[in-house]
Amino acid sequence: MGAVYVFVNQKGGVGKTTSAINLGAYLAGAGKSVLLVDFDSQANLSSGIGVRSARPGVYELLSGTAPLEQVMRKTGIPGLHVIPASIDLSGAAVELIDQKEREYFLKKALGPVRNRYDYIFIDCPPSLGILTLNGLIAADAVLIPMQCEYFAMEGLSLLFKTIRRIQKHLNPALVIGGIFFTMYDQRTRLAQEVVKQVSAYFRDSVFSTIVPRNVRLSEAPSHGLAISQYDPLCSGAKAYQSLAAELIKRGKPVPAAAHPAGAAAPGAGVKERPDHG
Repeated sequence: MGAVYVFVNQKGGVGKTTSAINLGAYLAGAGKSVLLVDFDSQANLSSGIGVRSARPGVYELLSGTAPLEQVMRKTGIPGLHVIPASIDLSGAAVELIDQKEREYFLKKALGPVRNRYDYIFIDCPPSLGILTLNGLIAADAVLIPMQCEYFAMEGLSLLFKTIRRIQKHLNPALVIGGIFFTMYDQRTRLAQEVVKQVSAYFRDSVFSTIVPRNVRLSEAPSHGLAISQYDPLCSGAKAYQSLAAELIKRGKPVPAAAHPAGAAAPGAGVKERPDHG
C-alpha cells in the first residue's frame, strides 16, 4: 500500500503547490508511481502541471457525479497522474457542512486507488477549513512547507494544535512526515535564524534539504511544467530532486498508533509556540 501525504500550511504563498508538483515529478522520475490530488479551488496545481480542462475533477468525484477513473488524468511525466480541481470545489466547503461524516469524503474517495500508487500527494488550500480537514483525515502523514520568515514560525503553533486534535479525535494514525524550508535566501540573517531555530526545535522532523528562492521555480507553472521539465539544472530543480531522494530514504510513515506505548508520535508534545529567543 502506498503512502498518502497531505501538504498543509494555513499561510499562503509558502510553496505548497510548487512542492507537491515538483516532489511528485521527481519521485515519478525515480520510478515511483505518484498521484497528485488538487484539493484547492484555486486549481493552481492542476494548471501548474499542465491540466487545462479541470472538469470532471475532484469536485465531481466528491459529489458522486463522476467515477474515479474518469477524473484521473495523465500528465506529461510518465508515472505521474493528477486529479484536477476547479472553482466548483469552493462550493464543496459549503455543501459538506450538513453532510454526515463530512470529514471522511476524500478518504473514502481515494480508498480504491491507495494500492495503485507509491505516493499520493494532496494539495490543500491555505486554510484550516473543511477541505483541509478532509485532507488531514485522508492522509498518513503531513508535509509542511515553511517559508523562512518570522510569521511562518508563528503559524506553526496553530497548525500543530490542529494536527494534535486530528490525531486525538479523527485520525490517530496521522504523523508529521516532515517540515522543509522553501524560498530560502541565504543572504538574509532572518532566513538563517528561522532555519536554525526551527531545526533545533523540531530536530528529526526537519528535512535537511532547503529549497532556495529561485525565479525558475516561479516561471515553470505558467508553462504547465514541473521544474524537472522546465529547467532541470537550476538550483530549485536540484533542491527538489534532493528533497525527493530524502523523502524516499525516510520510507513510509509509521502510524502514530504503532509507536511504543508512552512514546510520542512525531510532532506530539509541541509547545503552542516555538521559543523565538
